[in-house]
Amino acid sequence: MLSQKTRYTIRALQHLADTFGQGSVRLDTIAEAQKIPRKFLTVILSEMAREGIVVSHRGRDGGYELALPPVDIRYGDIIRLSRGSLALVPCASRNAYETCANCLPEAECRLRGLMLKLRDETAAMLDRITLADAIAVEAPFDLLDEALHV
Repeated sequence: MLSQKTRYTIRALQHLADTFGQGSVRLDTIAEAQKIPRKFLTVILSEMAREGIVVSHRGRDGGYELALPPVDIRYGDIIRLSRGSLALVPCASRNAYETCANCLPEAECRLRGLMLKLRDETAAMLDRITLADAIAVEAPFDLLDEALHV
């Protein structure tokens, strides 16, 4: 599962992508529209500014905007910057590798082999999709279930 921080980061950057080229966006505007706690959003956007993804502007008309065009910001990079890894288990992580507790030796573990394949496929997909790509809003599962039973 993605961490809450990663989900907030993606939503904040999607908001900035939607307003790209229209000037800076106030922190309060992003926080309210995306339902992100203001203090948490401040930390997230500061980190993204240090990484060169976001630019902050001070002053009365200040705010935040993307430092790069949305087409140049890949979801895989956002997740790696905010979470550190695309792997579901620590032994399959490139950036945060750890041996798994209570597991088989890695040379004998087929679960690790599966998780390495999953990590690589996930990374490949997320590295193809950018903030400029249209992402459809999907109906909640309960609404889909109701539609199937009508």
